[in-house]
Amino acid sequence: MAAEAVVAGLSGIREVLAGLYRDLHQHPELSLQETRSAAVLTRMLRDNGFDEVTEQVGTTGVVGVLRNGDGPVVMLRADFDALPVEEKTGLPYASTARGVDQDGRDVPVMHACGHDMHAACLVGAAMLLASARREWSGTLLVVFQPAEELGCGARGMVEDGLFERFPKPDIVLGQHVAPLPAGFIGYGTGPVMAAADSLNVTVHGRGGHGSRPEAAVDPVLTAAHIVTRLQGIVAREVPPAETAVVTVGRLQAGTKDNIIPDQAELGLNIRTYTPQVRDLVQAAIERIVRAECQAGAAVKEPDLTWFGSLPSLVSEPESTERTVAAFTEYFGQERVHRMPPVNASEDVGVFGEVLGVPTVFWFWGGLEQETAVKAFLEGDIDRLPANHSPHFAPLIEPTLSTGVEALVVASLLWLQRP
Repeated sequence: MAAEAVVAGLSGIREVLAGLYRDLHQHPELSLQETRSAAVLTRMLRDNGFDEVTEQVGTTGVVGVLRNGDGPVVMLRADFDALPVEEKTGLPYASTARGVDQDGRDVPVMHACGHDMHAACLVGAAMLLASARREWSGTLLVVFQPAEELGCGARGMVEDGLFERFPKPDIVLGQHVAPLPAGFIGYGTGPVMAAADSLNVTVHGRGGHGSRPEAAVDPVLTAAHIVTRLQGIVAREVPPAETAVVTVGRLQAGTKDNIIPDQAELGLNIRTYTPQVRDLVQAAIERIVRAECQAGAAVKEPDLTWFGSLPSLVSEPESTERTVAAFTEYFGQERVHRMPPVNASEDVGVFGEVLGVPTVFWFWGGLEQETAVKAFLEGDIDRLPANHSPHFAPLIEPTLSTGVEALVVASLLWLQRP
């Protein structure tokens, strides 16, 4: 009843939210550079009932607080950074933006992961809850988080005093648009997204002329053996009942075809779900890298630098089941479906982990229903444009309305009047 009363106001703001979404999509900004987007989101909150709005939390984050009597503190979080991807959707509001990444490179910029939709939906939910305070009681903490794509945004906000400067939440709620049929909700309980860790490796050789390999120590050959050997970790060391992914996404060496370089660099990324498997995979990688360097007569030990560590995202089972029951009641059982774990990663879990409070996280669809359902039935979902693709752009409707409604329904479950 409360959800229906609050959502009744959605029809009056739907076009405003669609305009906000198109604006954010057309003007994406890279991680920790989201200054224009932050200003837009700040203005939207201040113009729609939020007296307490703070900018530059964790560099470019925005926090809004709406106090409405006694009750729990519920945190709603959306990320809003974009990716170095050149958009190829052909939409009239497609991005042509460019930016300078952390390595100083000029790159195209696109909201290829749907964070613009996340932000617009959170603004919509905040507007509806602010205009219907008689339907709930407690404190709403609205967090627009930067730098999710770098895996440091949540931690940065926490280190900047998020939970000292603002009310501490009793629960953290978040969502992610996904390559599912628009209007559908997907959920899981327990670990729903993988932990992520990245590693930079430098293999040291001795450079020389390509015609005299016997006078050199070739780091390219060693790097190639490392790449192939690493693929045996998941196949032969991780138990079959567990899940892990090891990816070498970067291999760089040399400047010319007839010169043996003096070093080769590799960039690795791993995904795991449990601390035990994470430790196993990391140890196996280090063992293999060092052993292959020794086998290849490397002139010194390799350099290994771990970075970009993200915990597994755990959607607390009991709180998730309660939230899913509310979704099922509101949306209908045919629109709410259990999903398998996703090997991608998210840093929203940092917030709940730091405080020791439940996190509830779900996915919702953004693709044309008939096309997406047909691909699922035919087992051909890989042909659908997915997150991080230059072709990924959710339908504005019903995606926008579903995302707003889901946040409202989930919030009211915890903000119910006594």
